[in-house]
Amino acid sequence: AAKAEPPLQIYDSTGKITEMADAFAAKYGLQAVGTKVKATAQVEMLLREARAGNVQGDVSIISDAPSVVGEVLPVGAAISYLPPDMADKIPSQYQNPLVVVTTVNVWAYNAEQNETCPVTNIWELTEPKWRGHVAMQDPLGKTIYTDWFNQMESQADAAVAQAYADYFGKPLETDQASATKAWVKALAENGPLLGSSDSSAAEAVGSPGQTDAFMGMMSSAKFRDNAEGGLKLGLCSDMQPFLGFANAGVGVIAAGTDSPNAAKLFIRYVLTGEGIAPQAEDGKMSSNIEVGLPDSEPSGVGAFLERVLPYQISEAASDWDTRQDWQDFWRLSYKK
Repeated sequence: AAKAEPPLQIYDSTGKITEMADAFAAKYGLQAVGTKVKATAQVEMLLREARAGNVQGDVSIISDAPSVVGEVLPVGAAISYLPPDMADKIPSQYQNPLVVVTTVNVWAYNAEQNETCPVTNIWELTEPKWRGHVAMQDPLGKTIYTDWFNQMESQADAAVAQAYADYFGKPLETDQASATKAWVKALAENGPLLGSSDSSAAEAVGSPGQTDAFMGMMSSAKFRDNAEGGLKLGLCSDMQPFLGFANAGVGVIAAGTDSPNAAKLFIRYVLTGEGIAPQAEDGKMSSNIEVGLPDSEPSGVGAFLERVLPYQISEAASDWDTRQDWQDFWRLSYKK
């Protein structure tokens, strides 16, 4: 049925989607084009094309689950489709809406300057020693960071409080509503170096020849730049309470697509090890429990996945509702 339909247009926020679409087309004898489009732009395109009745994009893998839950699905601009034969391979919490892949964002250090990560507790990053020397994307422009704050507060606030007690040797006393808010405020007040991309954070942390290097938070995909760009990134695998956090990529099909069978076939394809392989090489994990990370993945995060704060799709609506609150909180707390 897919072979009788028009060519498939697929969007994702990673350039690897081009390779994935080409492999899909070759495997099934179809026409498919993969295009890198930022998550915010994908959401806007889905909404506008649905309102106009002029659907151009057929499948989107959107690394902004809260927007999908809060904007796209409620107005019927797209549907979530779980291939029936994949139901026993995808954990129930990732089925509706369908999470295709999770991206891991990790704490990293300069492995040329230090043999091991110089920090083992997130509260240490709030100390004067690290003022202005923590590189990360700006939470006012990168919403996965406010989602991270909200997920950490809802899932693991007790662990954040325990990390404080472990580091400072005394229980946390704060006028903030949660231990997570206390940490976010302290980090913001310590003037982290904010950028607009993971690449800028990776360069700040991993550039060779430094004597006063940065710590940083970035996608595990940036570790490929050790080989490709000469960076010296190291994984902070012992960081307490978590070495990083996961972010969900939700796969949806445009409600008005004229290639519904090809779209369903691609969703199924990307849930397989073969389909997700180009992204798995960068440390991105399939939601299919039978698919793991390759040994060649450069960051080594696969050996420490139990120490990554998972993304709970059940909290996506809360992430959406509290984004502005977290952004305001960060804006008011941040000090250069």
